[in-house]
Amino acid sequence: MILVIGGAGYIGSHMVKYLLHKGERVVVLDNFSTGHRQAVLGGVLEHGDLRDAETLNTVFRKYEIECVMHFAAFIFAGESMRDPAKYYDNNVLGCLRLMEAMRLNGMQQIIFSSTAAVYGEPVEIPIPETHPLNPTNTYGETKRVMEGMLRWYGQAYGIRSVALRYFNAAGADPDGELGEDHRPEEHLIPLTLFAALGRRESISVFGTDYDTPDGSCIRDYVHVWDLCEAHYLALQRLRAGAPSEVYNLGNGQGYSVLEVIRAAEQVVGKPIPTVYAPRRLGDPARLVASSEKAQRELGWQPRYPQLETMIEHAYRWFIKRPNGYDA
Repeated sequence: MILVIGGAGYIGSHMVKYLLHKGERVVVLDNFSTGHRQAVLGGVLEHGDLRDAETLNTVFRKYEIECVMHFAAFIFAGESMRDPAKYYDNNVLGCLRLMEAMRLNGMQQIIFSSTAAVYGEPVEIPIPETHPLNPTNTYGETKRVMEGMLRWYGQAYGIRSVALRYFNAAGADPDGELGEDHRPEEHLIPLTLFAALGRRESISVFGTDYDTPDGSCIRDYVHVWDLCEAHYLALQRLRAGAPSEVYNLGNGQGYSVLEVIRAAEQVVGKPIPTVYAPRRLGDPARLVASSEKAQRELGWQPRYPQLETMIEHAYRWFIKRPNGYDA
């Protein structure tokens, strides 16, 4: 069985659906601090906290777990700068509890949801996996520490891992069953669509003086379903006995904040109210991935690389579920 920790969250819930579609048996562990029960479309559901060693040991003893997929980290860079203690407690301590439980219960395979935020302000574009790790926010720093934990546990105890450094996850289930429902929401595409739908007054552009063509931050967006496919390919790699590895997951093309807003206006067919605000602490100017390694070694190829497609899938979800999973 595959243990999906954080399987009630945005990416985790899509991963559960993907695995079930592939015929895998799935156990979901979630404390529902940010996830939603309605987002878990199948498998066995266990309610518990990643930081609770007893819960982890119980799950490992109860089920025959082949591989762990870890999606249970807090993810908002801005929040991490306001409340770093929250991020060290959940992300770093949670990862330590998990690795210890895996070690004690003889678990040997883990796929870890990492982030482009481990790179910080890039010195090379597109960013390869060999780029120095120099995070500019607490979120990225906690993920860097967690990656290190995987590396050293692998060296000492033989636990094999694949760390997948996402760039900006976006979009929604192409079938329309699942979507993005963070509370509060801090991601650009949902917030932009909320402004279009009247769920907020406007979308804010944080910083217009970056060293980019239009002065706003540039990011690389990758469809959530493409992320799921990369995880599944990583699972096959571990099943084949391959050693631990790290991969970037992105489209290799960056879009500025203003370009995302313009693309969303094309999708929704009307102007979106926009306001301009100062830069946020810890935001690099440009993050664009080199995913050549994942394409070469995993055979990964994004199916939904177009920004407009990601926005359209997200928009369909928000139209269908205006109150998210509470609808």
